[in-house]
Amino acid sequence: MPLIDMPLEKLMTYGGRNPRPDDFDSFWDSSIAEMMSVEPDANFVSHEFSSKTADCYDLYFKSTKGATVHAKFIRPKNIEGKVPAVLHFHGLSGAADSWKSLIAYASQGFCVASMDCRGQGGYSEDVGGVAGTTYTTPFIRGLDGEPENLLYRDIFLDTAMLARVVMGLDYVDEARVGVFGGSQGGGLSIACAALVPEIKLCAPLYPYLSDYRRVWEMDLAKGAYEAIKYYFRNFDPSHERENEIFTKLGYIDIQFLAPRIRAKVLMGTGLMDTTCPPSTQFAAYNKIVSEKEVKIYPDYGHEGIKAHDDLVFNFLAEL
Repeated sequence: MPLIDMPLEKLMTYGGRNPRPDDFDSFWDSSIAEMMSVEPDANFVSHEFSSKTADCYDLYFKSTKGATVHAKFIRPKNIEGKVPAVLHFHGLSGAADSWKSLIAYASQGFCVASMDCRGQGGYSEDVGGVAGTTYTTPFIRGLDGEPENLLYRDIFLDTAMLARVVMGLDYVDEARVGVFGGSQGGGLSIACAALVPEIKLCAPLYPYLSDYRRVWEMDLAKGAYEAIKYYFRNFDPSHERENEIFTKLGYIDIQFLAPRIRAKVLMGTGLMDTTCPPSTQFAAYNKIVSEKEVKIYPDYGHEGIKAHDDLVFNFLAEL
């Protein structure tokens, strides 16, 4: 088959290239503790949408650094007892999925939540306040300050706070919750399942935010990863701080969160993906120690995969 990355047999054993911060675990343990100290004050506002099977709401909750985060929330009509729930995370620069798409899950008896990432295309609050550049793709926001101010540190925690809110509802069975999404949404699904090990199922499609140094070494620091090249060209053109910079990005590298996952995982990967190269995806996948499976699409790049959409729907139906 044609290759833009490693052969499949090497992908299945690839261990990643980005350096891991020495205090990675304590960093995330303290970050989770900070998130748990925040009272989410969840507010559900009825949203007009014509559905015979579900009720729709705009959900607003508080998260770290005082930000108000928005998500679309749908619950089936006439709930009896406790029901399962799925959390959806969107791609880079986007917003929560359409009500119509989310209702497909609600029609099966699930509660559904789809979060707007702060600083992107939806209604979530971007509180700002970072040192240094805010230009181009957002994983470099906060790179010039303490790692606690990396934007994605708080976005990862927002996913965990959403899970906390949904799992705390008296009509949701907290033992039957799944997460899914593609690209950035795939990366956030892995982050959420890692930070909330009670998550039961995790279905990331070509996950983003993994193995930054590998992306740069492949000369693919463009598009979703263009911030790597931009940052070096403008702030470290001789790469004197190269290891320091990649190590700091390691705090928000999902491959290092992946071992915390206890969920059953179904990952989808297109082998022609030049946006999130397959090796970067496998850097995370290979560190997952729970039950897992990867579905390979040899002729697909970073694009919609209808067959995989149906596969994920059936996978989450296990809930």
